[in-house]
Amino acid sequence: MERRNFLKQNLIASGALLSTSAFANTKMSPIEESTFKLNYGFHDGMFKSHAGNDFIEQIKFAHSMGFRSIEDNGMMGRTPAMQEKIGNTLASLGMTMGVFVISFDNWPLSVSMTSGNKDWRKKFVDYCTEAVNVAKRCNAKHMTVVPGNYDRTKSLDMQLANVIGALRPGVEILEKHNLIMVLEPLSDTPELFLRYSDQTYAICKAMNSSACKILFDMYHMQRNEGNIIANIDKCWDEIGYFQIGDNPGRKEPGTGEMNYKNIFKHIYQKGYRGVMGMEHGNAGAGKEGELALIKAYREADSF
Repeated sequence: MERRNFLKQNLIASGALLSTSAFANTKMSPIEESTFKLNYGFHDGMFKSHAGNDFIEQIKFAHSMGFRSIEDNGMMGRTPAMQEKIGNTLASLGMTMGVFVISFDNWPLSVSMTSGNKDWRKKFVDYCTEAVNVAKRCNAKHMTVVPGNYDRTKSLDMQLANVIGALRPGVEILEKHNLIMVLEPLSDTPELFLRYSDQTYAICKAMNSSACKILFDMYHMQRNEGNIIANIDKCWDEIGYFQIGDNPGRKEPGTGEMNYKNIFKHIYQKGYRGVMGMEHGNAGAGKEGELALIKAYREADSF
């Protein structure tokens, strides 16, 4: 049995409800019938059981399943040749590159921006300059930034001022190239300075730049503050990017407590058509787990 026919039968059996035309085109050109309402972006490894460890092959497989974007936190760690190869593959398939991380420090351990240290500021500027080159190679528009941990020797207001001061020269670099820094509040550890959507909103307002927006990761925000739809509305004019992950567990929609069908519908009705990063793991293992993940996105996207 041919590979595409095997996949077709398994997906229909699992309730994924993909158009049969998605499997008829061996060149994997864009097929409108198989796409989603929102633009979900997967990451390296999510479909490795079907496509193997080669990220390029995973991109082609995901495209055949209706996905039209990727994101890659570790893009800056890839070789320039691989960055270009990914960018060229996405362009040939009509796909979008989502975020990669400007990884200028070891954020779980470092106070970095909150300290006001001039060495950290210079390091961040250098990485923003390099990020521009990376973005050109892989056709990226958005870059994730995490300001680092609290500096417990300083007041909150002083730390906030230090973060804004450290971000500004980096924002100015990206602004010149029509790129966007997205600040991500996180829930990984209570030592992280940036934790809430309103806090991030205030920083973006202070920056007053189209090149500095919020990365609203719904998994982290559910853990830190809840009330997802209301907080999206409050921060809407400064949100530049969304990421997905159900809670608890940080797996695909439908595996936790969050009503992603309602959340996705709300985001869609508000007019967002950017990348929705799938920054989560697979609840199930192997090919069955990957098919279940696709089915979960079909269900959550069926509003």
